[in-house]
Amino acid sequence: MIRRALRLSIALLAALVVASGTPAVAHPPSSHPQWTPLAYAPAPADNPLKGFLPYAGSYETFPYSMEWFYLPLRDVMTGPKQFNWAALEQQLDDIASRGHQAVFRFYLDYPGKPTGIPQYLLDQGLLTRPYPDFGNNGVSVSPDYTDPRLVSALESFIGALGRRYDGDPRIGFITLGLVGFWGEWHTWPYDGWTQPENWMPGTDVLTRVLSRYETAFDETRLLARYPSPENKTLGIGYHDDSFAFETLPNQSWHFVQRLIDQGVTEKWRDEPIGGELRPEIQSCLWDQPVSCGQYEDYAESVAQTHASWLINHAAFAGAGYSGDNKARALAASRSLGYELTVTAAAVSRDRVSVKVANRGAAPFYYDWPAELAALDSRGRVVKRWHTNWSMTGIQPGGAPTLKSARIDTRGLRRGSYDIVLRVPNPLRGGIPLRFANTSQDNESGWLHLGAVTTR
Repeated sequence: MIRRALRLSIALLAALVVASGTPAVAHPPSSHPQWTPLAYAPAPADNPLKGFLPYAGSYETFPYSMEWFYLPLRDVMTGPKQFNWAALEQQLDDIASRGHQAVFRFYLDYPGKPTGIPQYLLDQGLLTRPYPDFGNNGVSVSPDYTDPRLVSALESFIGALGRRYDGDPRIGFITLGLVGFWGEWHTWPYDGWTQPENWMPGTDVLTRVLSRYETAFDETRLLARYPSPENKTLGIGYHDDSFAFETLPNQSWHFVQRLIDQGVTEKWRDEPIGGELRPEIQSCLWDQPVSCGQYEDYAESVAQTHASWLINHAAFAGAGYSGDNKARALAASRSLGYELTVTAAAVSRDRVSVKVANRGAAPFYYDWPAELAALDSRGRVVKRWHTNWSMTGIQPGGAPTLKSARIDTRGLRRGSYDIVLRVPNPLRGGIPLRFANTSQDNESGWLHLGAVTTR
């Protein structure tokens, strides 16, 4: 939790100060570079950690960089402190083999699916409740979330998950899950209002679950289903699983209204927002005119939530979208999350400086270090410089952020060299972050900044 707090402070500071690749020296630079504007072009729709994503699988119908899956807790938890991670490892490795990162959730109770409750808890006599709702017809059961054995199990699992997987480059985001139908932190209609019974745990249990997540994860970004008094001050983002359907105000249960009511409408600046485009509208929202019976304005939903990613499996299933509908869906996917562009660069034999702006809806949330390189006339990397530049926290619509680093071109043969910038993905074979510039090479990830001549 301390490192998470430090991360937030560092991200804010990074947006305000000049980053330096190597310590400055006392003597003046050998040349005096001039700023050169770099032209804008839309970034690729499959930039990492943003956009539309499908349920896990290989698809050719739509560009994507992340994949979604659920897992029942019973698949990995075999005892109070015993775990078999094979099911999770298989999913993560399969997704990573395609160069993608995973977004996932564990559940205890998924309507219509066999129970996700660990067998040892059932064997100990954990109270469960059958229900007919959501087409379940008694297949899954809702556990007694107040049972101390279950609460202890959840805390044990979260701690073990964090110890093993916090910072794993195969993971993009984790949604908290575990509690409620689908792991969505509600048991409607069994909420004490619609039905007299309330199957949700009290705030004491929810606070323990949230606290365990907060202490178990420092690097991997977490998302909760609903803003609440218990999570509003934590380093946890949110996911809206009824996006563009129950997103906009003024109904009290709509997502943005919940953000307003909890005073966290600006939390997206530090913590990510994700979710799912409501399944009923995934196939009709891109018609012109929109043919959905009920929906909300998609662009306004993005503008008010600053969402970075959304499950939209209809874009990938079967033949996906086509024609103008696909073009509109591609634009909608691109509109999510960050879009970083280098507005100008200054390149010399001993220093490289860039100005980076964000034309997107949200920041980039991970601290992926940038690197500089010199390419020869055949496009080969002949020298590389690591920097401490971070793209984390560069806010949309703000003034460009200045990054500057010393480079040492001594030792290069006489000639001209392209100086390039890249933000590599820590996932082996993962998609690099690409800038929204005409000089961006989308295959290699290198952004061409300018050239230097050595003598």
